[in-house]
Amino acid sequence: MSTSNRQLEQQLRQGFKAFNPFMLLLWRLGLGSWVNLWPEGGGRIMVLTHTGRKTGLRRRTPVNYAEIDGELYCTAGFGQISDWYRNLCANPQVEVWLPAGWWTGVADEITGQPDALPILRQVLINSGFAARSAGLDPVRMKDAELQAATANYRLLHIQRTAACTGQDGPGALAWVWPLTTFLLLLFTLRNLLKPEVK
Repeated sequence: MSTSNRQLEQQLRQGFKAFNPFMLLLWRLGLGSWVNLWPEGGGRIMVLTHTGRKTGLRRRTPVNYAEIDGELYCTAGFGQISDWYRNLCANPQVEVWLPAGWWTGVADEITGQPDALPILRQVLINSGFAARSAGLDPVRMKDAELQAATANYRLLHIQRTAACTGQDGPGALAWVWPLTTFLLLLFTLRNLLKPEVK
């Protein structure tokens, strides 16, 4: 990899790391379907909850995905150096936050399998601006070009196992909206009912 490509990759990694907490906040506020409102631009995004391979702590990572014949696929675009990818290699048990639900699942790497390239292409198409920012055009690139450009990418299949419920999933902070609305209503009523000072 050339120095300029390494610098671009480093900038992209830092950019995504800085943006991920904001993306997670939107999901926790119950806005997961809004995050996925414009897939051509912003991409299709799900959240993976995985276990830190060193700490044992739960980690959450927003990733682009494709759903093909009911199965979920995502890619580690930075390859084997991605922390979340290494965590899944150590412990493939995950939780998946999707716009339509919250699931437990098992991650399995399928990089190099015969049907991997068309699946990877669809994940990249579904990534919106993310693929373009990495210099990829998954719609127009020929198979050989795409394969060469994504040689370091890792493709994962997430098999959903059971639906989840509880307090710590997507929308856990959705209570903020009624509270905010109530406080704004009180503030508005207070200002409307305040006597005018002459």
